[in-house]
Amino acid sequence: MSNSSLLAPGSTLEKRYRILRELGRGGFGRTYLAEDINRYNEHCVLKEFSPVVHSPKAAELFDRESSMLYNLQHPQIPRFRELLRTDLGGNPSLFLVQDYIKGQTYEEILISRQQQGKNFTEAEVTQLLFQLLPVLEYIHSKNLIHRDISPDNIIQHDADQLPFLIDFGSVKQIAANAVLQLNGQSDTAIGKQGYSPAEQMRLGKVSAASDLYALAVTALVLLTGKKPQKLYDINNKTWDWRSHVSVSPNLATVLDKMLAEQPGDRYQSAKAVREALKDPKLSQISSIISQIATMNFVGRPFKNTTQTATNNHTPVNQNPQVVKNNHIFKLIPWKAVASLSVVLLPGMLAFSVVKSGFTLPKLPELPKFPELPQLPDTSLNAEIARQEEIGKRRKNLNIDRDIFYQKVDELYYNKYPELQGRSLTEKPEDAEIRRKWYEVAEDLLDKLEQGEQL
Repeated sequence: MSNSSLLAPGSTLEKRYRILRELGRGGFGRTYLAEDINRYNEHCVLKEFSPVVHSPKAAELFDRESSMLYNLQHPQIPRFRELLRTDLGGNPSLFLVQDYIKGQTYEEILISRQQQGKNFTEAEVTQLLFQLLPVLEYIHSKNLIHRDISPDNIIQHDADQLPFLIDFGSVKQIAANAVLQLNGQSDTAIGKQGYSPAEQMRLGKVSAASDLYALAVTALVLLTGKKPQKLYDINNKTWDWRSHVSVSPNLATVLDKMLAEQPGDRYQSAKAVREALKDPKLSQISSIISQIATMNFVGRPFKNTTQTATNNHTPVNQNPQVVKNNHIFKLIPWKAVASLSVVLLPGMLAFSVVKSGFTLPKLPELPKFPELPQLPDTSLNAEIARQEEIGKRRKNLNIDRDIFYQKVDELYYNKYPELQGRSLTEKPEDAEIRRKWYEVAEDLLDKLEQGEQL
């Protein structure tokens, strides 16, 4: 019996993973969508690497790499579940088991748009960069390089529209080298032609700068709708993309530096790119921005607050109120920013400067917001105190903020499925909804303080 027939839809692997359908296939095996029977039929992804288990060295490298992936805990990276060794029809096989992220890849979104004669706008690509750069910053801080960034390895999650980074190329690197070694050949480099820089494709040398290079190519492909090979002049080793799309000077300069031929000429960190993407005209108020960005975390909003700028977010008025961003509720010392009105976008702050001569970069058109009704001081103070207490208890347990709040959201929507997809505001009529969320968070903290695992 062949491996493919054993993993036909409806078959079960290791009495746990029920195969639903094949998602794709490559040189090292197939990828399947499956149900985890032990987790209430929760969907997951099985990535097959059947050839590599014949090599003890490759198996050892897989153990090491899977351990590193297992320790990655980021809300925009699919959670790695396990490294599964099994036997299929007498042939040893290896599977990586990960969370399933429901959504479309950016390549699929681009193809769909091109059918309507459209590509991604500059505002959309800028937002994507701001949303993905912190993910790369996190990965690189763990001494990991993705190696395979491209539109087909970024998924826009259906639930919150955030981009998820999938398919780490380091695993493919091990698989490829194991196959070559079995055939008596030397090591090879893994990357995606056109997206990965020359030093990675020719020499296998990777760094944070090589991931940033691939991210910039991804941005150009989304902006122009053209394959990398159509934008790169192989004779002069330069990128010829400006004739295909017009963007703001600041973004153009940043992309060109990310795409420099020599690794040393590129940005050396994702943080450096984020800083460069900021409008230099805002430098005079950077101290105010810094003050806002470094406020203590005291709570958590719902997943709905991570939507795009077209959602019904509510701005802050000139009294101290609770403000939402991607991951937190936080208090802003309004006297310090009385001349600014603040709107929070996914991954970045957009400042509308009042009574000043600054000009901001173009952003998606925002809806007009109604004035936020005043909350009684007693209600506001009590709610702030509750948020602060939740934050303190989480910190005392030494639990990562994003992991904790993601779990609270999950428990909350399981308990109140009728509220799934509902936007949360700071309005008085939403006080009861916020109260329910706090109760779920406090109940989880109670259990964790009693020794239960997250």
